Amino acid sequence: MTASDSEGLSLLDLDHLRRSVALARAARGRGDHPFGALLVTADGTVIEAMNTVNSGPDPIGHAETNLVRDAGRQLDAGTLATSTLYTSTEPCVMCAGAIYWSGIARVVYALSEAQLRGMVGTQSGVPTLALPCREVFAHGGRAITVEGPVALPEASEVHAGFWG
Repeated sequence: MTASDSEGLSLLDLDHLRRSVALARAARGRGDHPFGALLVTADGTVIEAMNTVNSGPDPIGHAETNLVRDAGRQLDAGTLATSTLYTSTEPCVMCAGAIYWSGIARVVYALSEAQLRGMVGTQSGVPTLALPCREVFAHGGRAITVEGPVALPEASEVHAGFWG
C-alpha cells in the first residue's frame, strides 16, 4: 500500500485510524511523544492507549506497547487473534515485537516509519531504528496483515514542530 492508497480499507477502518491520530494529539498535549493506538475486537470492543514515555517512568511506554499490555490483561488469546490494531504511526521494532507476541492479526497505520524518521532524526541523541514493521513480522512464524501507510494529513501534522 502506498502513502496515497487507502484502497481496501473501510470507512470504519479510516475512522479508527483517525481516532488513533486524535489520541496522538492528546498524548502530545500532555507532553508525551505524539503517538496513539487502539485495538478493535471482532465484536467491536475498543481499547485505547497513548504514548507515556515522558509522563511516566517507563522508557518503553510507546502507545502500541501500552495498548498490547492493556489488551493482554483484558482479552483472551482468541479475541486478540481476531482483532485489529490501529496506530497513528507505523510500529517501531519494539512495538512490532510486542504486537507479534500478543497474537494480534492485523495492523493498520497512517504515517510510515520512514516518514517519521525524516521528521525526527534523533531522540535524546539516539538515532531511530530504520526497520519497517513488515520486515519484523516477516521473520516471525505467523502471518500478520499490515495495511499502511495510509495518507492522513493529520498524522504528519501532529508531529509538526515536536521533534525540532
